[in-house]
Formats: sequence, C-alpha cells, structure tokens
Amino acid sequence: MDPEVIAALIRQGLTCTHVEVAGDGQHFEGLVVSAEFAGKSRVQRQQRVYQTVRPQLDSGELHALSLKTFTPEEWSARG
Repeated sequence: MDPEVIAALIRQGLTCTHVEVAGDGQHFEGLVVSAEFAGKSRVQRQQRVYQTVRPQLDSGELHALSLKTFTPEEWSARG
C-alpha cells in the first residue's frame, strides 16, 4: 500500500486537520490531528482511526499501522 492512499482513507473517514503517513509498503506510521479526539483516550483515538482502514487491515492489504493522535489544541501546543 502507498502511504498517500492510507492518508486519503483516513481523511475520507475522519474529520482531520492534519494527516501524515509514512512507511515501507508493509509497516506504516501515521500522525493524525482531529477535533474528534477531544475527551477520548489514546486507545479510543486509535480505534477511531483504525475504523477508517478496517477493510484494508482485515484483508491484509495493510499489515501494520502505528499511530500518534492529537487534538488540534494538543498539536498546536507541541509547537
């Protein structure tokens, strides 16, 4: 899978202000900033992102996606 395809799937399924995905074709790292994450635990945030790529995960097309998730306020505070 291409990182840009994964990023597009995330953007289609989740209202995001920022999405970055990088990887080697098998293992990917994603950074997602969304207001939907407000009040959610780290696990709940990751589950929400995984929902956007569930078909690809289930089929094995997407093997591994590690995530960093932030609200817009958390992202802004990082500088």
